[in-house]
Order: sequence, then structure tokens, then C-alpha cells
Amino acid sequence: MKKNVYAGNSGVFYPLRRVIAAILCICLLWLIPTGCTPRQTVDPPRFRIVTSFYPLYIMALNITDGIEGVQVDNMAGQQTGCLHDYQLQSKDMKNIEQADVFVINGAGMESFMEKVTDQLPDLRVIDSSEGISLLMSGEESHDHDEKVYDHDHGDANPHIWVSISNCMQQVRTIADGLKEADPEDADAIEENAQEYLAKLSALRGRMHKTLDNLPNRDIITFHEAFPYFAEEFDLHIVKVVNREPDSQPSAKELADTIRLIESTGVKAVFAEPQYSTDAAQIIAQESGAEVYILDPAVTGENDPDAYLRAMEQNMEVLKEALGST
Repeated sequence: MKKNVYAGNSGVFYPLRRVIAAILCICLLWLIPTGCTPRQTVDPPRFRIVTSFYPLYIMALNITDGIEGVQVDNMAGQQTGCLHDYQLQSKDMKNIEQADVFVINGAGMESFMEKVTDQLPDLRVIDSSEGISLLMSGEESHDHDEKVYDHDHGDANPHIWVSISNCMQQVRTIADGLKEADPEDADAIEENAQEYLAKLSALRGRMHKTLDNLPNRDIITFHEAFPYFAEEFDLHIVKVVNREPDSQPSAKELADTIRLIESTGVKAVFAEPQYSTDAAQIIAQESGAEVYILDPAVTGENDPDAYLRAMEQNMEVLKEALGST
């Protein structure tokens, strides 16, 4: 028998066992950092963008699509929704501090910006609301004498992105700001921006074709997210039931809304997927109106086409809700 060829009853030759052991060691070293997942080495980004909340995150994803070394992070998280009364945390400040650019909605959405600029005076900020004509909270978009809903303060309505035309202006402003901040990628940024703007323009055209001639124009909503959208598509917001999205309407507000529906013949009450529909269902049961869901595209998945799909769905919902005579 040859020496060092066979080991007991295992049937494994020593040289083969050494090879297997070596392979196992290599695999274990590779797997240790992440348990059962192979380690993925990620180089630090060359240019880092932080957006304040979800709608801007989707815009920035499209504008920087495929550009190597550019990273987009969303400060508030994709399911946070609007930043009404958002409390800035230490982790948020650390996140913003590490950004080359901080992209905000503006129009008063980020009420914490004074704190940010005080602590980070050299931070480059892109305010995407620049150049957009703002509506005031409590102000209906186009018929001020007849369509006014109450509100307890005169702040600007910050939900500008819900209008596709405004969203396009925001994309343009963000792209221009990023080109200035990151001239190395200016051509790629502009190409991406033009591609996304073309998609948004085509969607806007389809929506006008579908919605402009609907026989019914009056709607009731539960949040002040839709005045810019209503302005763009000539819809009449008869009432906003719940001006503060995290609160519930009072019994008087519900009763007033039911009487309004009965007196005006409004056929549709629009709730939002981000909030409970309980109050809307009560109004519908008592008034005979139907409840539908309109999405302001303020939450969603990590998907560059999320805004486009949300608006397509809104178009179909409005067609169903307002299309019958």
C-alpha cells in the first residue's frame, strides 16, 4: 500500500481532502461578512444626492439613472408621506451632512430647513419649487369667488408635484442644479432629464385627452394634496373634508359634507391610499356618493416609474368616477 494515499474508511484520499478543505476555507472567508450572502464591495460614491422625501427621490432617480459613481438617498423614507410636522432626527442631519447636494420640495414642505441651514451653512440646496406659481392653502385653484374651502392659516400649499406640469418644472430645476453641482456628469444628467420629461409630457397629453371632456367636474377630497392637480385638469374641488391628514373629521364636518353632497349632487368622494378611508365610507353611506382612491404619489417603492404609474391610475379612477352622466 502506498503511503499517505488512503485515510481509514472514509474513502477519501489525503490530497483530495486538502483541496476540499482549502476550498471550504476560502468560501467561509468570503461568506463571513454577510452570513450566507456573498460579500459585495461597494465603493464610496463620487457624488451623493440626498432628497427630502419620496416624490423628489423618484425624480432624482430618473435624472441620475445609469450615471456611475452617483448615489441618491432619500432622507425621510419611502413610506413616510408628506413632511407635515416632520421632526428632524440626528440621523437625518448626519445623512444630509454627508450629501453633496440636498434636494428639497420647497414651498414650505420642509419646515425644518432653517435648522438645517443654520447647522450646515455651506450645504448646497436645490429648491425644486423655484419658478412655480404657488397656491395658498385653502385657496381653490381657478374660481376663487365660487370655490373656496376654509383653512386656518395662509401658508402656501406645498403639494406642487401632484400637477404633472409642476413636476416637469421640478425635474428641470433639479437637473439644472445637479449639472451645476456635478459638471462632470452634466451631459448624462441632461440626457436623462430630457428622457423623463418626454415621458411626463406624453402622460400629460394622454390625461388631458381622457379627462378634459368628462361630464362631471366637481370632487370632494380628504386632504389638500390636489389643488394643483385640479387646476391642471379643470376639476372643481367643492370641499376638502380633512385639512390635517393625520386627524379625523369631526361629527359636524361629516354632517356638513353629507349635506353638501345632497345639495350639490357631487358623485365622488376621493380618499388617499396613505390614510384611512373610514370617514369617507361613512359619508358615502349617508349621502349616496361613491368613494374612490386618488394617489398623490407621495409614498411608494424604489421604482423610477412609480410616479408615472400612479398618475396613470389616477386617470383611470377619474374616468370611472366622473365619466357617467
